Amino acid sequence: MATLINGSKIASDIKEEVAEEILQFEKKNGLKPGLAVILVGENPASKVYVSSKGKACEQVGIHSETIKMDDTVSTIDILMEIEKLNKRPDIHGILVQLPLPPQIDVRIVLESIAPEKDVDGFHPMNMGSLVAKQDFLVPATPAGIMEMLKRYEVPMRGKDVTVVGHSEIVGKPMSLLFLNEWATPTICHVETSDLKSHTKDADILVVAAGVPYLIREDMVKEGVVVIDVGINRITKDKASPELLEWRAEDFAKKGGTLIGDVDFVNVEPKASYITPVPGGVGPMTIAMLLSNTLKLARKAIRREKEMKECLGEFKGMSKDEIIDAYDDMVDKLFARVNEMQDQIDKMQKEKGGNGKPAKVDVKKMEEMITSGK
Repeated sequence: MATLINGSKIASDIKEEVAEEILQFEKKNGLKPGLAVILVGENPASKVYVSSKGKACEQVGIHSETIKMDDTVSTIDILMEIEKLNKRPDIHGILVQLPLPPQIDVRIVLESIAPEKDVDGFHPMNMGSLVAKQDFLVPATPAGIMEMLKRYEVPMRGKDVTVVGHSEIVGKPMSLLFLNEWATPTICHVETSDLKSHTKDADILVVAAGVPYLIREDMVKEGVVVIDVGINRITKDKASPELLEWRAEDFAKKGGTLIGDVDFVNVEPKASYITPVPGGVGPMTIAMLLSNTLKLARKAIRREKEMKECLGEFKGMSKDEIIDAYDDMVDKLFARVNEMQDQIDKMQKEKGGNGKPAKVDVKKMEEMITSGK
């Protein structure tokens, strides 16, 4: 029998950790991290989700605002709201609740959020940073999945991972995060031919396709780790006999129940670890959103400090003096580059390396910088 990965418990732990860190942040900096959510229209699920985010922010000490807009708004209307939020120093994270009405250009809207305030991590610059393994912000759901695996000490290095679902929200960033952990990911989707051939040998299986019963018992091996991201409402007429028995109380009280993309009843006995639905990945998404907001607030404070220090160095100096100081900084930079190159050359010789990298042409690089090339 599989060990259930309790997302609700981990999410609660993360909220407690974030709340304590925010207390220290506020004490040190004199302000709270700020999150703004733009909600367009009256989508019931979106309204419930945004309300949950607001309550979670209040619990941990994050300043939260919800900007409600009518579902007849234009793309320009939303862009104007985002621009206001981009300029506000008390707002560190901006989130546009999806889905948006059909007349809205979602791509333009998401790309208009300043990358340094993109709490969802969907901006192309943040996605690019994830690919390059630079200082990046991970989208909340994939971040939550990685946190669950690490807290349950599930090994990832060298493991075969199959991710079913190729969205920018889960599938694509998920595969990159596994690569960063030295796992070997395969990305599939609902159009993949012979999906079973890709899932059968997976050590870790992440399913985020939005299709109930997509993954069945014969599609997984013994000991697999299953992360089910799907959330599907199933009514009594579409439920399997096993599900009718398992969730009898839900069907009696609510007329339906929530399940994932995995046939949990039949897959669970073969798995070593598995996430339930509900209570698995879902709670982690909001918890990691709170964590991301705090990270953005810290980065904003750090940028402000660096800017003040930089401006302070040039305070009271004339234009010529600033140019001279800049030239001196460039000279020191290239001197350090050459020093590092010498160290690399020395290490290569000691290791018996073939060929010596060319030294940096300081004069040529200075000319390139001053000419703007």
